[in-house]
Amino acid sequence: MIPSGPEWTAMDPEHSVFFSRGNGSDWHLTLSATRPLKVLYFDGNSAAKLSEGTMDTQDIIAWGEPRPERFLDERDRIDDLCTWGKEFGIDGFARMEMSFEIMLCNFTAGVEVVSFVHLTLPRDDRPFPPPTSLDHYYTWIRSFEFMHSGSWHDRYPGDSRIVLDLTGLVSLYDTALAPSLISVRTGLERCGHRVLGISPDDISRVMRNLIKVVTRPHPVGSGIDWKTLIHVIVDRYADRLELTQYLLNVTSSDPQELLERAKLAQTQLRVMLTPYLLHSTPIPSAGTSGIYSSQWASPIFSLCARTHTSQITNLKPLMTSSELLLLKAVEDTTREICRVTTKMWAVGVTSGLDTLFPVKLNGELDVTQIMNVWRQDIQKLMSWLDWGVWIKCRPACGPEVGSK
Repeated sequence: MIPSGPEWTAMDPEHSVFFSRGNGSDWHLTLSATRPLKVLYFDGNSAAKLSEGTMDTQDIIAWGEPRPERFLDERDRIDDLCTWGKEFGIDGFARMEMSFEIMLCNFTAGVEVVSFVHLTLPRDDRPFPPPTSLDHYYTWIRSFEFMHSGSWHDRYPGDSRIVLDLTGLVSLYDTALAPSLISVRTGLERCGHRVLGISPDDISRVMRNLIKVVTRPHPVGSGIDWKTLIHVIVDRYADRLELTQYLLNVTSSDPQELLERAKLAQTQLRVMLTPYLLHSTPIPSAGTSGIYSSQWASPIFSLCARTHTSQITNLKPLMTSSELLLLKAVEDTTREICRVTTKMWAVGVTSGLDTLFPVKLNGELDVTQIMNVWRQDIQKLMSWLDWGVWIKCRPACGPEVGSK
């Protein structure tokens, strides 16, 4: 029977089939949207049934405050979210666990049935540890394919069927929107950040902001493709920063090997800064120290930091508050990348490591010290950026590699 009230729908059939039990009652419903659905997306691992914060933002909308003790109260959560959203014409809510799902509020609005079929599936008792019988083996295949299909959307562009309107981004990292959370997350790793501890005043401010977003006319904003801009920056720097980190991760104490690695790292830093190496920049002599040690490279830093956003700032009058937040995030990110890489490159130049900018040294070069400082610089930068593209197996596993 087609649901008469709110229910969970999967973006991939492997996800929905995972919840069947192979007991003869496995009916599979496939839907198609008849119009763009108005869906509120909860970022992060927001479908994970955990009390550690994955449900916090949903709780604020559904119940007015984070309720970690109700992390398994999914039926009330979906009903109360849909009740809240009905006033604003919201069709559902998108979340992610191992794959994406839509908490669909009404199966008769904006969707039509493609098929509603009775499937033949192996019985699923899901014992643990994994069994060896053939029927159970197929059950574990089903579980694996649920995770496998979810992995298709792990990387950019994610699930392209869900189109984000970033002009309506509401972020709890916005310190003007939720200042009470600054002290809550101070000193914590990013995985420990959550909304529990937010003040009632901030909750009211967040809800006013959210209601403003979901009731505004369309289209709004500057027209900037923020998603593409952000990924241009990630694509430009992610691999190069990772390669630089690799080049600096050397344990040898051999002076010649260290020197060669330092020169390779210097070359990679120069590659990153190539579009900004102004011919008019004066190269100082070796041994320049104090506040002037890298000040000469300021024009290079400035050009690097503002290239991706200098023209965009002209559109500020057209930007929504969400876009202004995104602009600040992009500006802060490019500024920090350029600050660190320009400083490292400038040290390499004045240390005689750059063949394009030859500098004659007055004394002996302390390569070990330079490498140690560079290693710390690149590690701090990459930890601060914390980009998802760097989350991967090293080395990647082959198709037949598994645990025993």
